[in-house]
Amino acid sequence: MRHITLLTDFGETEGEHAVLKGVIWNILPHASIADISHVVEPQNVPQAALILETVAHFFPPETVHVVVVDPGVGTDRRPIAARFGQQFFVGPDNGVCTPLLERAERTDEPIEIVHLDNPDYWLEDVTAIFHGRDIFSPVGAHLAGGVPLSKLGTPIRDIVRYHMPRATSDKLNVYGEIIHIDHFGNLLTNIPRSLLQSYRPVTVRIADAVIEGMIDAFGERPVGTLVALYSPHYYLMISVVNGSAVDRLTAKLGDLIVVASQK
Repeated sequence: MRHITLLTDFGETEGEHAVLKGVIWNILPHASIADISHVVEPQNVPQAALILETVAHFFPPETVHVVVVDPGVGTDRRPIAARFGQQFFVGPDNGVCTPLLERAERTDEPIEIVHLDNPDYWLEDVTAIFHGRDIFSPVGAHLAGGVPLSKLGTPIRDIVRYHMPRATSDKLNVYGEIIHIDHFGNLLTNIPRSLLQSYRPVTVRIADAVIEGMIDAFGERPVGTLVALYSPHYYLMISVVNGSAVDRLTAKLGDLIVVASQK
């Protein structure tokens, strides 16, 4: 039996995320279900894609990731299921699975995608606005229980991709932007450690703030200091020691980050 994860924007007060589990357990009583998050910002597909990118590959091979961040529910957007290398995905065709697809492409791993058009694996009564309950959860349960993708729908090739803004560089500088603000108020950027490895960082600039150098751990600076370091997923991050960088800088998604470096 495969593990199942849930990633949604349902919040934790109304109970919809629990309904997904109930549906899964009715089909697969002993299913192992992990909650990635249910507090993705409403309809924020890029944020869900980023979370999926940083989390999915830590799960065992053949884990089924059910993602319900679905602003297009009830429209002509397709419900899909896929195998991307060692991981499975079930959810809307809106770009949220792009990180899994691109990782499989980079590593030349198997890719198999189907349009979920076989209602035999859905709930009997399907509403227009709750495909997470009526389509994605039951399909995820059947997939985790061993039903092959080929029985769930029609094979397809082209799906919607979300293109994450990429950091750029010249001889002296690296340019990026804020792509996520986490629970602690840390500002996560799209500048990977790999892009900075051939540079010697001198300053990090965001808005009117200038951060001299980078640190490895928060304890290297006094409480309240604005710092730059790498996130656990190896991207440049702007933080305040025991504080909130987003509050300090009144920053927002898309704000420019410049790392002035000397090769």
